[in-house]
Amino acid sequence: MKEAAYYEKLEDGKVQCHLCPKECVIVDGKKGFCRARTNLEGTLYSDIYEHILACNLDPIEKKPLYHFHPGKPILSVGTKGCNQRCDFCQNWEMIETDVSGTYITSDEIAAMADRGGSVGVAYTYNEPLIWFEFVLECAEKVRKRGLLNVLVTNGYVNREPLEELLPFIDAMNIDVKSMEPAFYEKICKSSLDPVLETCRRAKKSCHIEITNLLIPGLNDSDELIGRLVEFVLELGRDIPLHFSAYYPCYKMKIPPTPFKSLLRAYEIAREKLDYVYLGNVRTEQGGLTVCPSCGNVVIERDGYITRKTGLEGSACSACGARLPITV
Repeated sequence: MKEAAYYEKLEDGKVQCHLCPKECVIVDGKKGFCRARTNLEGTLYSDIYEHILACNLDPIEKKPLYHFHPGKPILSVGTKGCNQRCDFCQNWEMIETDVSGTYITSDEIAAMADRGGSVGVAYTYNEPLIWFEFVLECAEKVRKRGLLNVLVTNGYVNREPLEELLPFIDAMNIDVKSMEPAFYEKICKSSLDPVLETCRRAKKSCHIEITNLLIPGLNDSDELIGRLVEFVLELGRDIPLHFSAYYPCYKMKIPPTPFKSLLRAYEIAREKLDYVYLGNVRTEQGGLTVCPSCGNVVIERDGYITRKTGLEGSACSACGARLPITV
């Protein structure tokens, strides 16, 4: 264990965590909502520092990041715990587990990332922001090796720790689950506004892409999709937006997302955004990257197989337009 960052000591041996907007007040011997930070005799510790539950070399498209080193592999690591509790969580086993995982150091992860053609490290699977102390330490060492750091995150974090971490982060995929505050409160045990603020702040520092999991009857109405599109448009019409298909998991038994719902979301978003993608389904339309200037297909995708067919560097090979794609 390592003493946690961003907390204060209170009376009677209590502590208050300031890492995320939950602002948990934790009594001695108890954990915070994320189940990853414990108060021991008035000191808050990270239980997950130097502990890992998952480590794989993934296609970067799996994050999903479609405009950041397309076709390249990235070392992906994760641990346990989350500061949300979504009823539809697809990695719930990593959230609810009491298994401590495998011991690993930041030096070992940085060295692993420097092999196998990996472009760097993606902190993913569970919520990486609750792994703050370790992610920050890793990210500094990965950066020193000339490699890249990626966060796949729910964006639910306070401003001060985000500011400390962002200088070492090269790309983020941020999960905006709904534009309805009540959805966050009821379904995720969380809140929307801090997530939107993370998106706005991250856009100023690194490459970002946005993901939205479409759940039938909960967040897939034309009105909610339209509000999400307007928010992404505020960030920039060239920000990639990914709509992903939901499948029943954890506590949620709603039937899977119909393909027609994904197509409807795609059509609404494409009216205002340049880059819209569909995930968790096999579809040619939702996987193509097309030059908005001339319509040339610059990247083709079949699952996680990626072909850069119309790119010269970061420019369209047909018209020469510069595209927001880091290669």
